[in-house]
Formats: sequence, C-alpha cells, structure tokens
Amino acid sequence: MAYKVTLIPGDGIGPEVTSAAVRILEATGIKFDWERYDAGAEAFDKYHEYIPKELIESVERTKVALKGPITTPIGGGFSSINVQLRKHFELFCNFRPIRNLPGVTTRYPGVDLIIIRENTEGLYSGIEHEVVPGVVESLKIITEKASTRIARWAFEYAHKFGRKKVHAIHKANIMKLSDGLFIHCSRNIAKEYPDIFYGEHIVDNTCMQLVTNPYQYDMLLLENLYGDIVSDLCAAFVGGLGLVPGANFGSDCAIFEAVHGSAPDIAGKGVANPTAVARSGILMLRHLGEQDAANQVKYAIHAVFQKGKHTTRDMGGKASTNEFADAVVAAMEGEAWREQAASETNPV
Repeated sequence: MAYKVTLIPGDGIGPEVTSAAVRILEATGIKFDWERYDAGAEAFDKYHEYIPKELIESVERTKVALKGPITTPIGGGFSSINVQLRKHFELFCNFRPIRNLPGVTTRYPGVDLIIIRENTEGLYSGIEHEVVPGVVESLKIITEKASTRIARWAFEYAHKFGRKKVHAIHKANIMKLSDGLFIHCSRNIAKEYPDIFYGEHIVDNTCMQLVTNPYQYDMLLLENLYGDIVSDLCAAFVGGLGLVPGANFGSDCAIFEAVHGSAPDIAGKGVANPTAVARSGILMLRHLGEQDAANQVKYAIHAVFQKGKHTTRDMGGKASTNEFADAVVAAMEGEAWREQAASETNPV
C-alpha cells in the first residue's frame, strides 16, 4: 500500500529541500503516492490562483501534506499561504518540538521543549482594515472554543507522552479579556490533569526566562502570535530554523512543514539545508503510524550530524543539499538505529 500525500514544494529553496526530504523518506522503503501542487506566486502565474482548488481538493482527499517554505510578501501583496491553509483546513494546533541534534554545538545543550501554538485566531490571523487614511485597525479575536481546544490538545499530548509541565503564556495583565479568556480556558482544562504541573507566565517575562534558563520549561502553550515569536526564539537554542520541524494538526488532516523561510538569495545553488523538512517528514511518518521508519530517519540524521563530514554550509560544512541527503540515506542502511530507538520517547 502506498500513502497518498499532498506535496507542496514551495518556492525559493523549497523545491530543493523538499526533493531531498522526499528522497530520504522514500529510502525507508515506505511507499508514497505524491500529489504535487504549487502554491503562492508560482501557482498564480500558472493558475491565476495563489492556492489552486486542485491543491485544496488533494489535501481534502489525502488528509496529509508535506510542505516546503513559501514566500510571503512583506507590507503588501497576497495573504500568507500558511495562514490561509491553516484557516481553510482548521489546522488549530501548530506543533514544534525543540531538541538538540548530536554534533551541533550550541549555548544550550540538552534542550527538550514542545511548543503548542493555537493556530486559527488572534492577531496573527491578519484580520485588519483601514478605518480612514492613516488609521489601520487590526482585530484580535480569542474564543472559548479555540482556547479550550488547544489547551486540551496540549494536556492530552503531555499525558500520552509523559511530559511533566505545561505553561500557558499570555499577556493577561494588559489584555485582560482576550488573554484572560485564554488562560481561563487553560486553567479549566488543567484541572482535569492533576498529574501534570500547570503554570502561567507573561510572554515578555517568558522570553527573558527562556534565554536565561530554557530548562525550566517542558511544554509551552501559546496564542497564535506569541507562539510564532517564541517558537523561533527557541529554535535558536538548538541551531536555528534550518534544523527545526513543524506540524499543523486539525481534527481530520495535517500539514507538515519546515518553519524557515524560502531564502531566495540561495535558491537554485544547491546549498540549502533540508534538515527541517526531513525532520518534519519524521513527524509525518509518526502521524501515519510508521514509527520504525520515523526512527530510521531520525537516527540517520543524528549520525550524519555526529560525524560532521556531510553538513551544509549553514552548519559549518561544505556539503550540498543532495550530498547531505546522500549521507542520510547511506546512514539509514543496516539495523544499528533500532538499538538507539528502543527507548524512544521524543518525536524528533
């Protein structure tokens, strides 16, 4: 049986890194039936739509997609493709595990954080308009339904995978109604999980606490905009956005994607790092129930970084995108990874 998966290569370095990730995933022996569709400016040039209806129909059919980065214009142009896809499919949970890779030296070794971000509302939704020339209004809408749903998802994950703490991150000292509702819903859900520590931190203080001592946190539960900012901050603990995977979960479908940008300045040069997309592919494999294949990719990537001979330029190496993928595929041979995976508890 082959898994039908929608493939959205993206633009800039997107096609290069997704191609490398696809090759790594296929090297597991798992069969995929990829349905490839463009989105963004390139799709508009071809179909006069930024998100072609064929892409939407594909995700509705496959229920799972692997996506590369797509350029979002700054201060104008079309709306974020990421935001539009999350809204359309009600992908309410953005899931970003933050964990060090062996062989990648950072200021903070041994970081193990899970970022859970509400993905459908709040300021990041981009609901705004011009009231009069020179005056723009941006709406922050927080609902009990969405806040309760994301809190329950976070606590269910913590319960299932043995995480010990969940901190809700907010600015309810100032935004007493909107952020106040978010933490009120989080508190209500926390009462149902007495075995999991629940805490609350103000978002600006959280940023200071993170860079002072990230080890005090286990799981962070955040509204949309706060989650976007804090998850990028946390990526720096483990080597940057080029290494960190991401997933967007809804009630009946999921989109897995790298969280970095499209890097048009290096597009087509064959030097981009495909690690983030490949590790997003690990999350996709776990979502599909292919745990052995996920562990095979995980520990092959670990082996490549540990040896340090085939890393890309952003990691201090000289390997091309394809050379890195070749090294990961080679490291997937044999059964050595099974020993490391015997006590697997982390998603990536």
